[in-house]
Amino acid sequence: MSKIDIRTEGHIAFLTIDYGENRLNPTFLGALTEALDTIVNHTDATVLIATSAHEKIFSNGIDLQWLIPVVQSGDMACVKDYVYQLNRCIRTMVLYPLFTIAAINGHAFAGGAVMSCCFDFRFMRSDRGFFCLPEVDLGVPFLPGMTAVMRKAIPRFILEDLQYSGRKLTPQECEQYHIVTKACPRELLMEEAMTCAARLNKRRDVIAALKQEMNRDVVYALDVHDPPVIEAGWQNWFTDQIA
Repeated sequence: MSKIDIRTEGHIAFLTIDYGENRLNPTFLGALTEALDTIVNHTDATVLIATSAHEKIFSNGIDLQWLIPVVQSGDMACVKDYVYQLNRCIRTMVLYPLFTIAAINGHAFAGGAVMSCCFDFRFMRSDRGFFCLPEVDLGVPFLPGMTAVMRKAIPRFILEDLQYSGRKLTPQECEQYHIVTKACPRELLMEEAMTCAARLNKRRDVIAALKQEMNRDVVYALDVHDPPVIEAGWQNWFTDQIA
């Protein structure tokens, strides 16, 4: 059963994701994709606001508790399928025919930080949570599509710093570097997201066309650059680094 709550209020659809730390595994990605499809096909919403039910964590990235046993079993085909599923979810989000807003109410780590970059706008709770890309310490490089997604949301100079150092950013630093529109107290987070959403009631076909052009480089990286890297064994990095 899906643990993603969907509700609508006027032209705004709300997703509240309740998978604990919202780690990225096949079940989570499948449920998220299904929820996104439900909103497109069964509501008239033009804006999506997504947040986490966890009081401290937006998303802690790839689910290593799921992934490590798969890697240890030697089933790298399953790992490859998972990476393609993750890419399909990213593609869906960057081309989504609604404007999307992430209400980041806690930590956004690794793949969780990458996923937050798929949204068009981000707001972050100011009193709890870090934004961090620790893959350099895990010894696992980003795929081209992941880097392209982050480039659309993070200025180049700070993206280099984050990728090369693995350091954590505070919500205030995320606002300073324009990764998020605003860092605000927990009690104002949804209010700020809704204020942003109020000015974004536009036609879906126009939204889709704008995103197709704005995110052309992301889609190209996902569709053209990633498959050869994956097929060449990118997923085998996990064998040496986390198995």
